[in-house]
Amino acid sequence: MKNFSILFGSALFLTSLISNCTDYMGAPKDKPGGKMNFEVQKSEDDWKKTLNPEQYRILREKGTERAFTGEYYYNKEKGKYYCAACGAELFDSNTKYESGSGWPSFFKPASDKAIHSETDTSHGMNRTEVVCAKCGGHLGHVFPDGPAPTGLRYCINSVSLKFKKD
Repeated sequence: MKNFSILFGSALFLTSLISNCTDYMGAPKDKPGGKMNFEVQKSEDDWKKTLNPEQYRILREKGTERAFTGEYYYNKEKGKYYCAACGAELFDSNTKYESGSGWPSFFKPASDKAIHSETDTSHGMNRTEVVCAKCGGHLGHVFPDGPAPTGLRYCINSVSLKFKKD
């Protein structure tokens, strides 16, 4: 029993150390600082009128949908993915791939100016959050374990997206 306690305690310590110290180098980040100004500005009451409750929870309150439940996780059709809040083009289906993460994954955004990113230290982790560059809506996170050519995995909530076929 003593060995189990030592082993369990060591595992907890290592898990805590990894999640607190992992900084996803290579994932693009905007400079930290003051609040960003976005082209689309609405009051929270207006966002609540525009978005359904689940979209509001994820896009405005930085929530996350459950893994493997999103509308676009299994989508293999050709087309473009747009921000569900403002309609800005975010990703192309040509950059979508099966990551096994449970969320739609892309190896690059539609353009260099489609998204903004910032360090997210919530939930005891150090991750890189990605938001829509036009309205600031929370999309998901980016990690440095994606395929070539970028090596990045943009892990995006389906609720944050709208898909239009080519």
